[in-house]
Amino acid sequence: MSLDIFWFLPTSGDTRYLGASDFGRAPTAEYLRQIAVASENLGYDGLLIPTGSSCLDPWIVASSLIPVTQRIKLLVALRTSQGAPVDIARRTATLDRALHGRLLLNVVPGGDTAELEADGIFLDHDARYEHADEFLTIWKKLLRGETVNFEGRHLKVKNSRNYYAPVQQPHPPIFFGGSSPAAHELAAKHVDAYLTWGEPPAKVAEKIVDVRKRAAKHGRTVKFGVRLQVIVRETTSEAWADANRLISHLTDDDIRRAQQSFSQMDSVGQKRIASLHGGKRDKLEISPNLWAGIGLVRGGAGTALVGDAATVAERLQEYVNLGVDRFVLSGYPHLEESIRFAELVFPLLGKKSVNEKGRIQTGGAFDIRGAQVNATSQVQPLQQVQAA
Repeated sequence: MSLDIFWFLPTSGDTRYLGASDFGRAPTAEYLRQIAVASENLGYDGLLIPTGSSCLDPWIVASSLIPVTQRIKLLVALRTSQGAPVDIARRTATLDRALHGRLLLNVVPGGDTAELEADGIFLDHDARYEHADEFLTIWKKLLRGETVNFEGRHLKVKNSRNYYAPVQQPHPPIFFGGSSPAAHELAAKHVDAYLTWGEPPAKVAEKIVDVRKRAAKHGRTVKFGVRLQVIVRETTSEAWADANRLISHLTDDDIRRAQQSFSQMDSVGQKRIASLHGGKRDKLEISPNLWAGIGLVRGGAGTALVGDAATVAERLQEYVNLGVDRFVLSGYPHLEESIRFAELVFPLLGKKSVNEKGRIQTGGAFDIRGAQVNATSQVQPLQQVQAA
């Protein structure tokens, strides 16, 4: 397999045990830089920087990584309902120039309605996608160097220009994930890579077929990826033990509150993830080695591949067989899990072994750049939704 493998930057905090903030790590600039530098040294192709009310600002976080990274691409979340397309086009071009062409954008039209309303955004589900369509139409024209006059249902600009072009032409690649018909239509019309959360392969196949057909009607092709958590160990029994340990501090009340919050959202993708386990601890292996325990309290990417390296590589191949050529991965805690996955699985994915060039030493636990991690620092509760 020749794949793009991305890792995740936990800008709302990190943890060893879901639901237990006293085991958390705050998203300090130093800790996030550790993960970014480790991910680059390990050979990951990109790094997803999420958005959400519990996350640090993704654009500023990405800017802070310019001095400490040279190769890894930064997949920055772009919430289309926040900010004008003219302003975001300038930000896009500026950041892509500063990164020398390493910027990617993960478009996020939706999310938790209550969270959006707290941010001053009052659009229903389909209206958010209509708004995103208008936004991307204007944004693309601006980055192509056009003078834009546009009047839509939600957005209007007159004689708009972007004077500094991005390095990548016509614009940095757009990633996007969504499960509703409106989301699939937006993907077909605008995006370069469609991401789905880690559902069973048969359900992912249905999404790929639909997006591919819709894209063909627009005369376009779209690449496909999967957003997954991973728990990989030297043996499958060790992996399952650590999966269970990750949720061992969750109370039934934690799960009930989180599931009640998720049920009030209008996100089709979130409803699909919640339906896989129904909030029940005894129904968490929803497909061979695909575990939904994280989704008991985490919004968004709530499923994980669990197993030894060979098993996880086989499960990834099942998605590849459907047409997937990229994965956006994460695991708790993100620093240590980035190392484990790269060491154990990269050689099976056609990537160079981490140990092959001695690029990173793991003997010192997770002291990647000489800074010690404070494993008892406080972090925001992970029950809050992260849009990634």
